[in-house]
Amino acid sequence: MEAGDGPPFSALSLVPVSVSQLHPQDAAWEAMLSGWAAQMRSRGLSPATIEPRLGSVRRFMLFTGEYPWQWSSADLDEWSTDLLQGRRVSKSTLRTYHGGLRLFCDYLVDPRYGWAERCLDLFGTHPVQVCHEWNTLPHVIDQEARPGVRPLTRDEIQALFDHADNQVELARRSGRKGWLAAWRAATWLKIIYAFGLRRREVAMLDITDFCRNSEASEFAEFGICQVRYGKAMRGSPPRRRSVLAVWPWSSMVLAEYLEHVRPGYPGADGPALWPTERGGRVSVDYLTRRFATWRDDLGLSPELHPHCLRHSYVTHLVEDGWDPFFVQQQVGHRWGSTTGLYTGVSGDFKNRTLRTALDRLMGENT
Repeated sequence: MEAGDGPPFSALSLVPVSVSQLHPQDAAWEAMLSGWAAQMRSRGLSPATIEPRLGSVRRFMLFTGEYPWQWSSADLDEWSTDLLQGRRVSKSTLRTYHGGLRLFCDYLVDPRYGWAERCLDLFGTHPVQVCHEWNTLPHVIDQEARPGVRPLTRDEIQALFDHADNQVELARRSGRKGWLAAWRAATWLKIIYAFGLRRREVAMLDITDFCRNSEASEFAEFGICQVRYGKAMRGSPPRRRSVLAVWPWSSMVLAEYLEHVRPGYPGADGPALWPTERGGRVSVDYLTRRFATWRDDLGLSPELHPHCLRHSYVTHLVEDGWDPFFVQQQVGHRWGSTTGLYTGVSGDFKNRTLRTALDRLMGENT
């Protein structure tokens, strides 16, 4: 295959006229995928974004048994029905599939890449956009999480902390080596909640990510948590933010862990806050599995996951009267409306707010 017959990622550069393909249909199909992947990489998108999009397109192709220049909107209708009714995927998952397929078709029908002309030359037909407003799921509400996913109550948070600490004591009394891992897990559970962190954010923490806050000396060396692996947006690098400690117990938990637990790991000489027995770094999957074990032990809903601790952090700060903009900055949301989605403010807080407003109105009328 010769390069230079057309602009980068275009049909002529990927399936040049000067080359006779033994299997032109398969060659064009693979070239379309590789061209689209290259286009996404040029936009700075990560493999974690690119691969699922390619996967959704491949699944659609396998379902239809046809190549992209043969696809129709009716094919998408049948595929969507099969996924929803036959395989029972969630609507949010189907929306993700639709989004990937729509972007792929946008690439194919864009005249700058020349796929329509090249397919007409090779196959006598051309790709079309099969995704439109009448056969794809709209995003009509802000929050699509399952109803069972909610902030934990303060009693549930305390029960989780107590249960995790009890696991440490049980392991130590039995003389098992696993007490270090149990203590490490109990600490990161508390730190997720104490700073309102996402799973990847807490897993990627280093010791040097904590520092003093000159305005809050009571937190000692742990007044500020520097988050370096925040959620990326549209191909950008991970976003950074500083999260201020708000609960005094968080600094005591970290100090105790660093003094008594972390030195017992082979990777203690490295930067990772949560080293493993093999000198690596605790994974996000490990955090998820450990939380699920505690949750099931306590008989909590199976829909709850570690991210619910972040929801709890937002809710409890708002309940305690912290400024909503401060809370928004702490969790790294660009818009206050996003923070609002995380808030499951309790009935007591609503009643206190109502009582304050009514007392003020009654005072104005007397």
